[in-house]
Amino acid sequence: MNLKFRHKKITGILTILPENEVKFEDEMDQYNFSPAKSLKLKMAMGYNTHRVAKEGVCASDLCIRGLDYLFEKKLLDKNEIDALILVTQSPDYFMPPTSNVIQGHFGLKQDMICMDINQGCAGFIIGLFQAFMLLEQDEINKVVLLNADVLSPKVSKRDRNSNPLIGDAASVTIVEKSDDSGIIFGNLKMDGTGFDALIIPAGGSRLPASADTAQLHEDAAGNFRSLNHLVMKGDEVFNFVQREVPPMIEQLLSTAGCSREDVDFYMFHQPNKFMLNKLADKLGVPREKMPSNIVENFGNASGVSIPTAIGFNLGTRLTRESLLICLAGFGVGLTWASILIRLENLDFNEIINY
Repeated sequence: MNLKFRHKKITGILTILPENEVKFEDEMDQYNFSPAKSLKLKMAMGYNTHRVAKEGVCASDLCIRGLDYLFEKKLLDKNEIDALILVTQSPDYFMPPTSNVIQGHFGLKQDMICMDINQGCAGFIIGLFQAFMLLEQDEINKVVLLNADVLSPKVSKRDRNSNPLIGDAASVTIVEKSDDSGIIFGNLKMDGTGFDALIIPAGGSRLPASADTAQLHEDAAGNFRSLNHLVMKGDEVFNFVQREVPPMIEQLLSTAGCSREDVDFYMFHQPNKFMLNKLADKLGVPREKMPSNIVENFGNASGVSIPTAIGFNLGTRLTRESLLICLAGFGVGLTWASILIRLENLDFNEIINY
């Protein structure tokens, strides 16, 4: 599905990371793997450190920390927020929506929209699509897009496939109307037949969490996890990304009448360094244009890896420069989505700790 948006802009991006940093070597003895093989895995996948929220910290806590920061620095006026979108796979509660919890915490105006979206790896992109569509309304001028996931408690510490790469994080992105008539191009695809490639089997209505679902079991690769834990079929996800993402990006650029060389940076979701480098090579994009350094420094926080990559690799450049950026997210769902957007003269592009 091809999408187009006009008169919209991103004016600020803030990423919030837990200050608690866990090193790969500190967890190696938990895996049913020799130290030599673990270190080989570290080199191949780009594992090093990942940020993990302290016990009891929820998605809303990270978002509230970010909004507090923006309010205190006068980078955002709470009275100007017309819509609050939260994209998360780890809500505080089944009900009510966590976006309402955040709105209530700050006592924001009642005349606004609060919305939770259950999406993961492509969640930042889908959140932007929703923000752009809300801005079509006459009375909506500023949307705050929150993207947050605290998935570390849902990963088995004895799962070497997932535990070394999962991180926790949140982002706050300000999206507003613009006088610029330039087109923002988007592309979105979904395939629910692959829903179980990335899944937490228990904990929902289909299979409620219980003592039985909490029992650890060893898989064929020597990982120990329960039905309450994240299961990632690594080979299936890798093949899906290499098969589906390149044609999506080619279609996006073709629709925009843009060449690969015209794009300044490709800021993609970061499952791991190996997968992203292979993707860059398949697309014919120089690796320096597609940074792959987020998992090794912070971990994979699902859709939040995209704003983290923007903040970490571009920083204050975006407060004084104009860059054509291709954003893409791909994974759980299965869902894959992309945007071609010009980011320029942002009010802020920062990373803070919680």
